[in-house]
Amino acid sequence: MSEKKVAPAGKAPVKKSATDSKDGGKTQKKVKYTNPFSFTDPLQVKFVNCLLKNGKKTIAQKILKDTFDEMSRKGASDPSKTFEVAMKNATPMMEVRAKRIGGAVYQIPIEVTVKRQQSLSIRWILQGARKKKGMPMFKRLATELLDSANETGFAFGKKEDSHKMAQANKAFAHFARY
Repeated sequence: MSEKKVAPAGKAPVKKSATDSKDGGKTQKKVKYTNPFSFTDPLQVKFVNCLLKNGKKTIAQKILKDTFDEMSRKGASDPSKTFEVAMKNATPMMEVRAKRIGGAVYQIPIEVTVKRQQSLSIRWILQGARKKKGMPMFKRLATELLDSANETGFAFGKKEDSHKMAQANKAFAHFARY
């Protein structure tokens, strides 16, 4: 004895099969954006530590997370890669140091150590973001990072100035060993 299931009055029976959907059973999953902020990435941790003011680390972390969201809204396909490219583009290879030799002060070009390269690029990006006014910090920071990734902006300009100074004073490079 088989019983048929009867749909309640006013409702049609619902069929559930793969071919019922509009695209013939081929449903596409929507890719959900996930924030690439990581508590374990050493570059991001260093950036957060330089970003924070008055010991408010959670606020600095929230600013960086919001910055990554803003960068993805402005068209960056992978904000973490864009962040790394921006840091690389703002990293100086050469700088000049003042050295007093025989009563005269010379600007001597020297190579920048890896640790100083990282700290200078972070400092210049934050300085460029803090100079902009009229927007929240995460928007200013996203703009500066995108500019640096596109080889424009304050931080990239500082790097270029540093390299130009080193190139202009290349004649004094032999004083570096004194």
